[in-house]
Amino acid sequence: MGSVLTVVAPILSPSFLLSLYLASNMSPYHSRLYGAVSRRFFSSGRFLRAEFTSGQPLFENRPHMVREGELTTGISAQEYYERRLRLAKSMTQASIAILPGQSVRYASGSVFYQFQQNTDLYYFTGWNEPDSVAIIEKPTDKLEDVVFHMLVPPKDKTAEQWEGYRTGVQGVQEIFNADEADTTKNVSSYISRLLNRNSTVFYDFEDTSQLTLTSLYNKFFQKSNSKFSGTLESLLKEHRVSVKSLSYISNSLRAVKSSAELDVMRLAGKISGRAYNQAYAQRFPTEKHLCAFLEYQFIAGGCDKSAYVPVVAGGDHSLCIHYTRNDDVFKEDSLVLVDAGGNLGGYCADISRTWPVNGRFTGPQKELYQAVLNVEKKCIEYCTESSNMSLQDLHNESIKLMTRELRNCGFGGLTQWETMKLYPHYIGHNLGIDVHDTPGYARTKKFQVGNVVTVEPGVYVPESNNYPSSFRGIGIRIEDDVAVGKDSNIVLSVEAAKEIEDIESIAANGVTTPLSEVVNVWRDVK
Repeated sequence: MGSVLTVVAPILSPSFLLSLYLASNMSPYHSRLYGAVSRRFFSSGRFLRAEFTSGQPLFENRPHMVREGELTTGISAQEYYERRLRLAKSMTQASIAILPGQSVRYASGSVFYQFQQNTDLYYFTGWNEPDSVAIIEKPTDKLEDVVFHMLVPPKDKTAEQWEGYRTGVQGVQEIFNADEADTTKNVSSYISRLLNRNSTVFYDFEDTSQLTLTSLYNKFFQKSNSKFSGTLESLLKEHRVSVKSLSYISNSLRAVKSSAELDVMRLAGKISGRAYNQAYAQRFPTEKHLCAFLEYQFIAGGCDKSAYVPVVAGGDHSLCIHYTRNDDVFKEDSLVLVDAGGNLGGYCADISRTWPVNGRFTGPQKELYQAVLNVEKKCIEYCTESSNMSLQDLHNESIKLMTRELRNCGFGGLTQWETMKLYPHYIGHNLGIDVHDTPGYARTKKFQVGNVVTVEPGVYVPESNNYPSSFRGIGIRIEDDVAVGKDSNIVLSVEAAKEIEDIESIAANGVTTPLSEVVNVWRDVK
């Protein structure tokens, strides 16, 4: 980020500090710099001013992306603080949770990929710079004693000239509310000191066996690397601490979205859905043209980027569930299956639609499409807490529904086992900061208010004499993002038309509502 941040900490009145304390039942943490105002939740009002340069968007340097009181788009500093307290509440006394971030990864030589932060670190801190570590320490059974540590790359004029500004140690304390901070060059000695006074560590070693890790930062967190002493693994053995899974706790917390998270995901779905409608109204010569159009529309509509590599599969390419070559020409009478979505503030939309390249469904295309749509709509109805269903239950039900629909389409006495050959993937997954969010969260857990799941039945009919000839070579998937409620739900991607008559109408008549109407209005999304 090439901007200067000119705000450090608000001047907080004694009455405001007291109200913060009473509201949260927490004692203010005493900072070396500002006494009892280290946890500054970006209050409005007067500010003490000093210049900072920041390595990521903030209200002070990107007000079109981050609003006052927030650390990332739509998520306040207060909410990040509360997330850390919820994590600490699940930890034992005299324990630490270690959350290492990611490093920049390289495609070849000095050609780097776009940086992608460790999603647990991002969820609990909002921090989006590489080679950093967050540590949550719970020294006693009192939540007011919890300490938030951050180790980050130091300010470095030479490095910043090449790579962009860093927030640095002082910035991570005064902007991101770290209680204690240091540079990552001291990671080994810093963690060693914490291990001296704590008996339990919540941490999950990443499988790095297939990664090329060259930085000292990565080598410290690498498991079973005999080439290097002073790694985290060796420190844990040296201090004889108990190691427990952190992901088990974080998955449970992340699986239930806050109202702020749902607002951000609703806007990501709204922008992405309208981008699909724009695509229905166009005619594209190749998969590549359509892919580029959608990715542009996501960003032009207000998203930060695509949430993942899009699937744009024309004709029989749609039989490949994760087809991402996206380089063939379209055939006039074929369908195109698209699986794509935007990412906003770190949160993903994940939408699949299938539509005719020429704007009109043929008879067989319409019949098979309606069968899949019937299954999808019925499965969405079950996405409530009161249904007492889980993702596993929903998947089992979707197979039964799909079997019945395909029989009605002329697939004969299809068994459920045979249906699973045509519908080989799962009905859906949790969605959030990761596209496949909270992978350790059991599919057998019953839906609860705040869960966000995808519902994505599909049928892929190969060129085989076992199936009706009119359907061979057709692949159809319809996917929406659903926020679970008590007795109802919200389809976050509802803007993306999916009824046959709506798709054909848009293809014939165009779109009257421009994407520009939803840019920068995310707070108005209900």
